[in-house]
Amino acid sequence: MKKLMLTCATAALISTGAMAQSTVVTTTTGTGRATAVQIEPEYRTKIRTYVTEHKVRPVQQKIVVGQPVPREVELEAVPRDWGSSLTKYRYVYSGERVMLVDPSTRTVVQEID
Repeated sequence: MKKLMLTCATAALISTGAMAQSTVVTTTTGTGRATAVQIEPEYRTKIRTYVTEHKVRPVQQKIVVGQPVPREVELEAVPRDWGSSLTKYRYVYSGERVMLVDPSTRTVVQEID
């Protein structure tokens, strides 16, 4: 448990210093190990462009980072051009925000504004 907390704290410090360059998402796998996913600025732009161009319809439910997405909300596959590190996730468009979701737990791991 101490290792997990130390890993999360380290990832938070690293992401704070690099916030202008990229966003780091730290998630916990089923084994309890923390993993970091980096979202480069160019992919954040691609994500916003994709949602706009494809006229993705937002869901009506309130979606919150760290909370599971309701079962009635359909999770969309992440397109390959969003970056290979993100394809294991699914996404939901909610309130003009794209939310990355861990499909195994349906938990929102990142908000992309």
